[in-house]
Amino acid sequence: MSTPHNGAENGAFAKTVLMPGDPLRAKFIAETFLENPKLVTSVRNVLGYTGTYNGKEVSVMASGMGMPSIGIYSYELYSQYGVETIIRVGSAGSYSADLNVYDVVLAESAYSESNFAKTQNGCEDDVLYPSKEANERILAAAEKLDIPCKLSRIHSSDVFYQDANRGSYTRYPEKHGAKCVEMESFALFHNANVLGKKAACLLTISDSFVTQEVTSAEERQNAFTAMMKIALEAATC
Repeated sequence: MSTPHNGAENGAFAKTVLMPGDPLRAKFIAETFLENPKLVTSVRNVLGYTGTYNGKEVSVMASGMGMPSIGIYSYELYSQYGVETIIRVGSAGSYSADLNVYDVVLAESAYSESNFAKTQNGCEDDVLYPSKEANERILAAAEKLDIPCKLSRIHSSDVFYQDANRGSYTRYPEKHGAKCVEMESFALFHNANVLGKKAACLLTISDSFVTQEVTSAEERQNAFTAMMKIALEAATC
């Protein structure tokens, strides 16, 4: 089996897939944490691997940036490859003094202005939710590893470079309750809901609109190990 976007064979993916945005981050996770990682797809250089962690099979595959991209890859993993759970592992920008650089955040919901869900099947909700079961597994894994994990509503945006004339970032926590921003989870949650699958989003704060702190691309690729460990523990518990 293969699709125009995924060259993996039938059965190549584990039931749980960790999904970072960056293909190099997927490669780093596979080569750093997995035993006997095997590259199962590299179409368009969107890398996917399957290996074992704590003796249990787990996969990791990049999603690319933005909702259209993760929308394609997650839909195909769920519908064509028998994947049951996708845990997005990514970076986010903080809107709140409560979330500092390198804090780990678990999405309890995702707000978005995106038309992704409406275009896909007519859903007009602007807040979507992850799988309760997946979130409970992640929180249990964080507690077991003694790694702080903050639960929060997140903002999934279609636009990275937003016109400054539209107003301050503070409108998102004030009006919508979102404490940080990323660009993929709303579409992932929608696909999981549509297909009867499970999804979660675990993020590390990479920069702050409040303090103006910023991490480098290399730091985002290599230093988010706390988030990776939580996700892997949750994927294999």
